[in-house]
Amino acid sequence: MKRSEDVLYRIQTHYPRMSKSQKKLADYILKHYDKAVYLTASKLGAVVHVSESTVVRFAMELEYDGYPVMQRALEDLVKNKLTAVQRMEVSQSRVNQDRLLSSVLEMDMENIKNTLENVNEESFREAVKAILGARRVYILGIRSCSVLSSFLSFYMNLISQNVREIQTNSVSETFEQMMTINEEDVMISISFPRYSRRTVRSAEFAKSRGAKVIAITDGELSPLFPIADCCLLAKSDMVSFVDSLVAPLSLINALILAVSEAKSKEIAESLRTLEEIWREYDVYEGNSAEDTVYGTYNTTK
Repeated sequence: MKRSEDVLYRIQTHYPRMSKSQKKLADYILKHYDKAVYLTASKLGAVVHVSESTVVRFAMELEYDGYPVMQRALEDLVKNKLTAVQRMEVSQSRVNQDRLLSSVLEMDMENIKNTLENVNEESFREAVKAILGARRVYILGIRSCSVLSSFLSFYMNLISQNVREIQTNSVSETFEQMMTINEEDVMISISFPRYSRRTVRSAEFAKSRGAKVIAITDGELSPLFPIADCCLLAKSDMVSFVDSLVAPLSLINALILAVSEAKSKEIAESLRTLEEIWREYDVYEGNSAEDTVYGTYNTTK
């Protein structure tokens, strides 16, 4: 993030010419940005003991087009800075503890809605085209994003034999697994706040070797954004110390389906073969030759 885009930096540079009330707001945000980020203009004003209109003018003073724009900029800044403990503290003011289940589900629904409203269809088609034309597809997601990486890799391996999920806790082994990556390959890098440094460095390495980099991340302030040839953006959020990755998973679902549609004939043949293997080796409950509907019916008669 550029310093000029940093909300805290803007506050510091504008501070000398602020009014007394605006300085009270500035002092509070600089000290408690982790709490201020999720307060509405009226609630922030109440906490600092200034009017809501003062909060709005404060945002304008910082050259934002209104308080909601400043709030989003502050959210982008702090979501990668908050520690696990701070996340828990913030969540107490965001989630209704008396209706925790519905609160969390509503937040996830809002994340999917936001992702849908801001989806870039051109970038999505570009990503699908790159995957289909690649010699090899490397996939990397670390820590909580490893769930997304594994899910994508599992289904992509059913579609194609040229998919490699990078799985290791060692920095050196990460690059060893990417040693032969080149301009014929695609690197899918998945990272959401708090961004993994190893994922970013791996994307940079792939880019330096000429590979096409597809980033699955949350926005233009992500460190993956300037590296990637195309970005698939999905809204992520935090629920306490837990990362909410429902919207990114939905986006990945769409990516898998788009690739599979383009290779439907090959996939159909592969799936028929796999079904025979799964049945022969009892991979799924009720899927063996003895567990067919007719077999069960005859046994119970």
